[in-house]
Amino acid sequence: MKFTLSWLKDHLETEASLDEIAERLTSLGLEVEAIDRQAQLAPFVIARVLDAKRHPDAERLQVLTVDAGPAVNEGKPLQIVCGAPNARAGLVGVLGLPGTYVPGIDTTLGVGKIRGVESFGMMCSERELQLSDEHNGIIDLQADAPVGASFAAWRGLVDPVIEIGLTPNRPDATSIRGIARDLAASGLGTLKADTVEPVTGEGDCPVRVAIESPVCRRFALRLVRGVRNGPSPDWMQQRLRAIGLRPINALVDITNYLTFDRGRPLHVFDAAKVAGDTLHVRGAAAGEEILALDGRTYALPEGACVIADANGVESIAGIMGGEHSGCDEATTDVLIESALWEPLAIARTGRTLGISTDARYRFERGVDPAFNEPGLELATRMVVELCGGQPTHAVVEGSEAPVREPIQLPATEVERLTGLAVPFEQQRDILTRLGFEVRVGADAASAEVVPPSWRPDIDGKADLVEEVMRLVGVDRIEPQPLPRLSGVNQRVLTNAQVRDRTVRRALATRGMLEAVTYSFVSREAAEAFGGGEASLRLDNPIAADLSDMRPSLLPNLVSAAARNARAGYPDTALFEVAAVYRSDKPEGQRRVAGGVRRGTAKLTGGGRDWSGAAPNVGVFDAKADALAALEAAGVPVERLQFETPASAWYHPGRSARVKLGPKTVLAEFGELHPSVLKRLGTTGTFAAFEVFLDEAPEAKRKATRTKPVLQLSPFQPVRRDFAFAVPRDVEALRVVRAAEGADRKLIGDVRVFDVFEGGALGEGAKSVAIEVTLLPQDRTLTDEDLDAVSGKIVAAVAKATGATLRA
Repeated sequence: MKFTLSWLKDHLETEASLDEIAERLTSLGLEVEAIDRQAQLAPFVIARVLDAKRHPDAERLQVLTVDAGPAVNEGKPLQIVCGAPNARAGLVGVLGLPGTYVPGIDTTLGVGKIRGVESFGMMCSERELQLSDEHNGIIDLQADAPVGASFAAWRGLVDPVIEIGLTPNRPDATSIRGIARDLAASGLGTLKADTVEPVTGEGDCPVRVAIESPVCRRFALRLVRGVRNGPSPDWMQQRLRAIGLRPINALVDITNYLTFDRGRPLHVFDAAKVAGDTLHVRGAAAGEEILALDGRTYALPEGACVIADANGVESIAGIMGGEHSGCDEATTDVLIESALWEPLAIARTGRTLGISTDARYRFERGVDPAFNEPGLELATRMVVELCGGQPTHAVVEGSEAPVREPIQLPATEVERLTGLAVPFEQQRDILTRLGFEVRVGADAASAEVVPPSWRPDIDGKADLVEEVMRLVGVDRIEPQPLPRLSGVNQRVLTNAQVRDRTVRRALATRGMLEAVTYSFVSREAAEAFGGGEASLRLDNPIAADLSDMRPSLLPNLVSAAARNARAGYPDTALFEVAAVYRSDKPEGQRRVAGGVRRGTAKLTGGGRDWSGAAPNVGVFDAKADALAALEAAGVPVERLQFETPASAWYHPGRSARVKLGPKTVLAEFGELHPSVLKRLGTTGTFAAFEVFLDEAPEAKRKATRTKPVLQLSPFQPVRRDFAFAVPRDVEALRVVRAAEGADRKLIGDVRVFDVFEGGALGEGAKSVAIEVTLLPQDRTLTDEDLDAVSGKIVAAVAKATGATLRA
């Protein structure tokens, strides 16, 4: 919601400064998002043309000598090359100096040469300053305009624009009148009188209204004959432009003006283009279309409320009018409509058609039902004042606004809900200033409060407390700790919550930063990571690139790392613990811990290294992260198995799955496939992992937290090497696990130190060499002991993998 300071002061008598008003609005819950102090036109100065001569090398250009006042160029005249046909000696216009930004042409001026002649600025037209669409000549001011003065200040164009953010429950604040009412109620000025005098009409309106749809609650219509529909006044055009609206003509501008001024959307029909003597407010029939005022043709959903004449649909009710019956310069007779619509129906139709207008914005939140006829009277008066004409009597159909039931407000309710001790008399005064009707009970311990017609969001006593609280000041509420309840188990976190927190800590200690990303991804990203099902597509996405529920945490983490890279931080390590969605069933939602490392963001830190080029992250970095998360989740990592390949979005030769048993997949890790990164619109080296926390077995609770006594053997460890010839598709981990199980009391550690293929091994085979560490406990091992355990190791590996010991 945007408005200018002068527009606000049409309704509010105040001496408060702009900063004070902005601060008070935010404290009232109408958060100020931006203030445009309209400094764009401040650099332009009023200048007089002293002399105008034809350009020596261009017939249509003139070389002007311009006086811009004593503050510019030490009072010396400037040379300006100008092509405007009305440029002449004695003209007083508007000058843009070098370094000035010209909004109408999106250009910053400089000293330049035009056909060989230097020009030290630019004489501007109205379109170049975005004052109007006029560009047939430069601005021609009155002769006594002060040369050297700021044009914006002299013309009254320095009018700050305030933009506030509105929550859906404040339809009254979609009008400048409503904003002024809040400020006045808070003590920051006085609300000016708001008396709308009825217009005296002559004769009956020749067009009747037939309400045939329950979406329309009330409809008022009036004909004004003999209007002259030209441009609206400068003051109105300036205010509309300031809030981002384009002036069209007086009739249309009046309706736009009142939409913001009073929160009352209206519509005007060219009466000569309306067929028949009745406007039908009805539901759209199947297959009906309308060419709307935005130039687009819309196929109307069956049952959507429309306004139609004898020829068909003329307007989409409460949203947008039709092109056929729109008003233009030739309009002489105009029908002014002021109607009241059901908010949910307007919201549904607007969403279905994809139309967002200022009228829809207000109707779907709820406009003031008591201002329906006054809105028509105010619009009629403005039309007659600005365009002339003779109005008829109004036609009004539909039901009156229902009488609102009073709400009981106990005197102690504010303190009970907020902790603020506000005297009951002050509570009643605040509500009265906001427009509520307050009736004090006989015992003075409660009051009956009737909400005003412009506050449909007020439904109960808690809403009344909120009104008192926001005017007294939310900042006055002192933070209070919740009381500790006796008899409640202090361990309030579930096992899953404890696991999530432990995993987060484990990943954070590995130098990764936690990210919180959207639960949505683009269609392309969803399909790249195994998703994209129709059941997981959003009906109403918040953005086009957030259209699907995420099947994986990795797309958003990759995008976040890529954004960091574009911002100058290429080496990032991010993780997230959150839900992913594989189907629309409850079991399709899975809890996952995922992470990505980009560039050189290893455990030891990323960036440049003194010893040379720092290595990029790889599959083993992702493996280490995944194992750390699994261990933190309580998974017995010594029993894990690995298999390749992982899912298709990983590099097939640089990724793996982590399993516990033959079926349970606990995690995946590896380098992301370059083709997948290309689909996500990014490049670089990414190592990623995902741990499926729901698959992790419940960690067994130990009866005691005391660690066992550390027992170290006094005997020297013995290391023996074994080289096995195995089929090429046998994983080295299977060899390691088999060797470990040969004698668990004696064998301490087994690790792979060599793998090679080819040579005498032949096709389809490879050599895996392992080092086995033996830990004797009670005596030094003899040769017979070593031969016995070696035989066990060879037999165990041969049985598990089909390997043979290489000589």
